[in-house]
Amino acid sequence: MNGRSIVAQLAAPALGADHARAGAAAQAALATMAIDPALLAAEATVSRAQVAMALNMVLFARLLDAVPSGARYVAETGHTCFDHGALRTIDGPTGALPRGAAAFARLLEPLGYALADRYPLPRLRMTGLVFTHADLPETIPQFFVSELHVDRLAPDAQAAADRVFGAARDPLGPVELALLATLAADGRAPLEQALAGLPGLAAAFARHHPEPALADYECLLADSAEAAWIATEGNVFNHATDRVADVVALAASLRARGYPVKDAVEHSASGRVHQTALLADKVTRRFRLPDGGWHAREVPGSFYEFITRDIDPATGRLDLRFDSGNATGIFAVTRAA
Repeated sequence: MNGRSIVAQLAAPALGADHARAGAAAQAALATMAIDPALLAAEATVSRAQVAMALNMVLFARLLDAVPSGARYVAETGHTCFDHGALRTIDGPTGALPRGAAAFARLLEPLGYALADRYPLPRLRMTGLVFTHADLPETIPQFFVSELHVDRLAPDAQAAADRVFGAARDPLGPVELALLATLAADGRAPLEQALAGLPGLAAAFARHHPEPALADYECLLADSAEAAWIATEGNVFNHATDRVADVVALAASLRARGYPVKDAVEHSASGRVHQTALLADKVTRRFRLPDGGWHAREVPGSFYEFITRDIDPATGRLDLRFDSGNATGIFAVTRAA
């Protein structure tokens, strides 16, 4: 069994209960991705890097299921250099779920990730934390985990956030924690243990609090579009990002082909990181009403992003950093949808 099929085999159970369909979905997602040759070695156990890549593949495939505009792009191009995925968290009361990025650091670090940097996002009342893989930093996707600081919201929005997020459950159970412990200790795990644990790791990237009350959602939305987004979507992948050669030229091409591209390309202060995105696709979510009924409403969902990274002359390698201004500009696509 080669490494490519091992990564696909790891991903398959997490992509659905129908293993035949899940395997096909995993293979299809993997077929679009650039895979580092270092991940192709087949041994009796799987490495933390292979588990990390399989998890990324699952999250990428799920994002494409939820983002038709991104799925269209990937289908047309047939190739993806998966640069990073992003998710949003709550730095505030979160019930049984660890608050903020800690809920995912405990998962990412055993997979070989380390905190690379923090990016203040003051206009959004958030902080972005970037986790980079220690073994293959340029070729295993990074994670951009943002924290929304509830204590910086208006008082009524803080109260709404407590009601919405305060009953979150912890998605990690004994099987997932055992896999993480093995990877943390050894850097490798038996294939069977990884197969059993990876679906639960992927399930952590979801909404773990109850569906919000409509009044609480509207209160959050009036103060913070980002808090409102987390209220409906939770910790799902907010976006996945394709690393491309020329994001400016790509944006112009996509716009000419009718894609809903944001108006401007974001350029970092260093001049080496360039980003744009498709506007978030809309989704329909339910909200609780005081009488026990439900109200359905169309809200912004996730989106697909593009990035060009230039060489950092100080290192001679790709500039893997991010930029607070870029991130703030990209966040707007879930407000404009």
